[in-house]
Amino acid sequence: MNVKKIYLDEVDSTNNWLRKYVPAAGEDITVVWTQHQTAGRGMGTNTWESEPGKNLTFSILAHPVMVPLNRQFLLSMADAVAIKDALDKHTGGIELKWPNDIYYHDRKLGGTLIETTLRGGHITDCIFGTGINVNQTVFTSDAPNPVSLKQITGKDADAEQLLNEITDSFKNYYELISEGDYTDIAALYHNALYRRHGYYKYQDRDGYFEASIVEVTDSGHLVLHDREGVIREYDLKEIKFIL
Repeated sequence: MNVKKIYLDEVDSTNNWLRKYVPAAGEDITVVWTQHQTAGRGMGTNTWESEPGKNLTFSILAHPVMVPLNRQFLLSMADAVAIKDALDKHTGGIELKWPNDIYYHDRKLGGTLIETTLRGGHITDCIFGTGINVNQTVFTSDAPNPVSLKQITGKDADAEQLLNEITDSFKNYYELISEGDYTDIAALYHNALYRRHGYYKYQDRDGYFEASIVEVTDSGHLVLHDREGVIREYDLKEIKFIL
C-alpha cells in the first residue's frame, strides 16, 4: 500500500487542501501536514486553537471503496486507534472519546474531523483531519479542557516523529479494513473508550441522566444503558457528555 506525505509550511486547512488534491495513480493514502494551520476547525462551527510551530495538524486522504456505507464508522475507529497507538509510545492514560476526540483523563489532547465523499451510495473518498496538542502550554480560547503532550510528559515531543508513528499505524489498520478484517479494530476502539466503565452524566434533548456505555455501533451510534435499565441510542450531536 503506497503512502505519500506532503509537508506545507502554512495552509488554511489541510482538509481544504486535500479536497482539491488529485492523487497520482497507485497512491493509496495521502498525508498532508503542517505546524501552522490558519483556519483549522472542529465539528460544526467549532474552531481549533493551535499556536504556530507548537502542534501537529494533518489530514489523511484514503479511498475506502471496500467499506459498506452502514459500517463507515469503522474508518473513524481505525483512525482513532492509530492515533492512540502512537501516543501510547509517549504516555499512558490515552482514551478515545466518542465520536472522534483524543482524551487524557478528562482533558482533550486532540480531535479529528472526518469528511466522507459518497457516489452512487458508496464511499469513494475519506479525509481525516486531525489536530493534536503537542508542545503548546498556554491556551487562550474558551475550550474548557485542553491539554498538550508536553503538559503531560514535561518535555518537548517531535511532531514529525509523532506523525510518522500515526501514519504507520493507520496504514496497518487500513490494510486490515481492505481485507475485510474489522473485528480487531472495533475491539481496540471499545477497549480504549473514554468512560467505558461505570455510570456518568449525559444530556440529551430531554435533559440530564446517568448511563453507562454499551457499545459504539459500526454505523457510529453511541449505545447507552441508563440507571432505569433503558437502552438509549444516539447519533452524532444528539447527546452531550457532562464533564
